[in-house]
Amino acid sequence: MRVIVADDSMLTREGIVRMLREVGVDVVAQACDADSLAALVDEHRPDVVVVDIKMPPTFSDEGLVAAAAIRARHPDIGVLVLSQYLETAYAMRLIEEVPERTGYLLKDRLADIVILVDALRRIRDGETVIDPTIVSRLLGRRRRRDPLEALSARERGVLALVAEGLSNRAIAARLSIAERTLETHVSNIFTKFGLSEDASSHRRVLAVLRFLRADGE
Repeated sequence: MRVIVADDSMLTREGIVRMLREVGVDVVAQACDADSLAALVDEHRPDVVVVDIKMPPTFSDEGLVAAAAIRARHPDIGVLVLSQYLETAYAMRLIEEVPERTGYLLKDRLADIVILVDALRRIRDGETVIDPTIVSRLLGRRRRRDPLEALSARERGVLALVAEGLSNRAIAARLSIAERTLETHVSNIFTKFGLSEDASSHRRVLAVLRFLRADGE
């Protein structure tokens, strides 16, 4: 797997690069701003780009803008956006603008290299990755009418993993249940929510996240 890492902080960037190289990931280039990142992506054509959400010069949403530009120019290249803080609105914007081969993780997750590498591999393979903290916040929102009450405890657990972008097979393995049983749970959830079930993983994630975001207080 070939990766480019972009972060304005040299210490953070070098730390990510070192961890990835230690587990055999081929980091082909590094960038400290969005402009140099674009040129490096054109040159190296990596499998996935890891980019900080806040980059020079304004340190607002340059990472998101860069992610969208990369996907528009190179649809086959995945993008993993990292954030120091939980910013649900930015995460939703990213997933809605570029739903395939896209991920959003908090930098706290980088302490576990297994989580980072798993996210990169899933994004490379066309999946969507959402930080569990964001899913937890959306699930915990107070609602005027809470349709989550119609779900069993098991279905709530399945819903959270669907929202994180996991496939049925991965969810079944995580919960140690048969894939056919898992498919029944997913079907029940979508039926109770009035959502159409789509085989495309990113469309499932979009549908669930939009539903969880709606009608909150």
